[in-house]
Amino acid sequence: MDSLYLNDVIRRALEEDIGYRDLTTDSIISREHRSRAVIIAKQEGIIAGLEVARRTFHLLDPAIDFQKAVEDGERVEPREVVARLEGCTRAILQGERVALNFLQRMSGIATYTRSLCELIQGTKADLVDTRKTTPGLRVLEKYAVRVGGGKNHRFGLFDGVIIKDNHIVAAGSITAAVKAVRDKIPHTVRVEVEVQNLEMLEEALEAGADIVMLDNMDIETMRQAVERASNRVLLEASGGINENNIRAVALTGVNFISVGALTHSAPSLDISLDLV
Repeated sequence: MDSLYLNDVIRRALEEDIGYRDLTTDSIISREHRSRAVIIAKQEGIIAGLEVARRTFHLLDPAIDFQKAVEDGERVEPREVVARLEGCTRAILQGERVALNFLQRMSGIATYTRSLCELIQGTKADLVDTRKTTPGLRVLEKYAVRVGGGKNHRFGLFDGVIIKDNHIVAAGSITAAVKAVRDKIPHTVRVEVEVQNLEMLEEALEAGADIVMLDNMDIETMRQAVERASNRVLLEASGGINENNIRAVALTGVNFISVGALTHSAPSLDISLDLV
């Protein structure tokens, strides 16, 4: 992760939380007071975001000693120590909530991602994320998806072409939309088209799409789409996919499965910080 971006995100979070002073900590604890602390997982899951947590404390006090007990991507059990800290008590307590917010959020995404990846093991499908991320935190959340074993879809509107339903309506047809894009983008960029039925799939194939997104199709229609595409394009399944149906989707033979819930609905992992 880019250091300047990371510092900026953390500083904004610290400013939001601390404001001009920590009324409670500053009233109780002297500047000279030092403490040891542990960060502990309170439930089983996959850890992600330790560097973000470390940097949170170091932006408050570079002298804080932050030692990881595990690495990003490792599975932890309840009551397992994730990291140990030693240093200025004020800085530890002032950074606690922000560091944990990042760590819990990112670990929750990594944990949910890992659980879905395990469900599609043995198939040819890769699990990918979407742009349904928390504004301003996309880099962190997409990093957490990778830590969990998933892959990243395009980062934003600038690094990939996906012709979606509203583009098709505005252009008049899939064919017209694909032609307009092909006339303006570099030849090295692949073109993805979103379709909702087999007729649209056929038009996308004829128009020369490189990837076709099968949006909200039922399992049987997806199977038919895989047969009709016959390896001419990469196929991505999307829409309404969760732990209950992702295995069935993967077994249709699609290449990618995109799940917005990885970043917009993954529950945070319960993690705490305790002075010792």
